[in-house]
Amino acid sequence: MALVHKLLNGIYILRKCPMPSAASCLFLGPHFADYCSSSLQKPVTAPGKVDYPQGKSKRDLQAHHQTEVALDITSEDKPEVSFDKAIRNEIKDHFLRLKDEFVNRWIGPEGRPLHEVLLEQAKVVWQFRGKEDLDKWIVTSDKTIGGRSEVFLKMGKNNQSALLYGNLSSEAPHDGESGHSGYCAMISRIPRGPFERKKSYDWSQFNTLYLRVRGDGRPWMVNIREDTDIIQKKNQMYSYFMFTRGGPYWQEVKIPFSKFFFSNQGRIRDAQFQLLLDKISSIGLTLADKVDGPFFLEIDFIGVFTDPAHKEEFAYENSPDLNPRLFK
Repeated sequence: MALVHKLLNGIYILRKCPMPSAASCLFLGPHFADYCSSSLQKPVTAPGKVDYPQGKSKRDLQAHHQTEVALDITSEDKPEVSFDKAIRNEIKDHFLRLKDEFVNRWIGPEGRPLHEVLLEQAKVVWQFRGKEDLDKWIVTSDKTIGGRSEVFLKMGKNNQSALLYGNLSSEAPHDGESGHSGYCAMISRIPRGPFERKKSYDWSQFNTLYLRVRGDGRPWMVNIREDTDIIQKKNQMYSYFMFTRGGPYWQEVKIPFSKFFFSNQGRIRDAQFQLLLDKISSIGLTLADKVDGPFFLEIDFIGVFTDPAHKEEFAYENSPDLNPRLFK
């Protein structure tokens, strides 16, 4: 009978103990069971009577409760910020891009079979069908040196072209230093690979630059830059003219790469060098015809083309006096 009484007493205590570990109360003896039951039960007060802790009034308890609620709301609404996680995700993204670059190079440029790339006759490098295409370009003007020219770039009608427009002003800045002004330009951004590594375009299998534009009759300068990190070549580029007809009709402009002449800081150099087509970093369009007033140029696409009838390799002659390095 004593054993049965002890078992029933343990079950009764277990029902009053809400903690999972209280199941061991049955086997730890009556002292531990009494401690569990006495410490876990809430004090019961008589109806209509409220007991407050010693030294605290009802108003103090309400203020404390409101503070706890405010802390809970703040902790729940506070966004979780983890710089370590952001850095890990960024590094992971760059490594995935690096992997895709190696895979594409193994298969062929842009993931296509190599024989298809070698046989293609034309390639669109830049087209304008959305805002993401505009983000690949930057516009600049003589405002950077204190001039008054303005230039803007936006999507054309039905998002099928880009519209480059603005106002050209040849008024020189009033800074006492600059004596010339009046240019607006549109320049492509240098492509970037994983870890912000600079990339370049390889156009060695093509011989002609191909543009589809619609302008207002003004002449533009087409500029091509080579991929180089040498400081002395920062202002060097290869240029040629593009003459727009004006009117409502599109025109297709084809400029052989052999026609591009070498210039430095805007001046044509006596010693000419051939453009290296496998190291192209960017291309630009510049308006500087010294005619003040509004302008516009609508661009459908810019690409490269292989003209089988064009056999010229370099359009400019060099002499030993002008360029001794070519005749060593």
